[in-house]
Amino acid sequence: MFLISDAYAGTGTVVGGFDIAQLTPLAIMVVAFWFLLIRPQQKAAKEKRAMIAALTKNDEVLTTGGLVGRVSKVHEQFLSVEIANGVEVQILRSEVNSKLDKGTYKPL
Repeated sequence: MFLISDAYAGTGTVVGGFDIAQLTPLAIMVVAFWFLLIRPQQKAAKEKRAMIAALTKNDEVLTTGGLVGRVSKVHEQFLSVEIANGVEVQILRSEVNSKLDKGTYKPL
């Protein structure tokens, strides 16, 4: 077996030892995970935080619950979203999934 080194009795030398080349595959995997998984996820989260912070009155939004509406009032933690004529709901800013293009939402 290539993973188990031979054990020699009576010699004063260490067989096997540590080699920096053993860490090379691990280092390559860590770098690959960073660039393929972690970095893009951090970038998307940063863009979403910026989008939520920039919401203003009359922006059309889609919530994580599937509601589509127009922002009628902006508060520090909450938004008032008009989902139909005369029907407003209060939602947390963090529950906004995306900002829609102007003209997407047309109330019934």
